[in-house]
Amino acid sequence: MSAQCQLTGAKPGFGNNISHSHRRTPRRFDPNIQHKRYWLAGEGRTVRLTLSARAIKTVDVIGVEAAVARIRARGGKV
Repeated sequence: MSAQCQLTGAKPGFGNNISHSHRRTPRRFDPNIQHKRYWLAGEGRTVRLTLSARAIKTVDVIGVEAAVARIRARGGKV
C-alpha cells in the first residue's frame, strides 16, 4: 500500500530516532492514511479513495464531487 494521500499528496517524512546516548538510526514518519468509500452521485457509482485523516475532514467540508475534481486535476486516477 502506498503511504500517499490522493487529495493532499501527503507522503512519509524521514528523520532519525535519537537514543539517550545520542546514537541516530533512520526512521519514517508515515501520514495517517485511510481507505474510504464515497458515493459519487454524478457518476452513479462509489469510489474508493486513499486519504489522510486531514483530507477526510477536507472532503467533509468541500464535498466529494469537488474532492474528486481536485484529484483528477492533480493527474490522479479515481
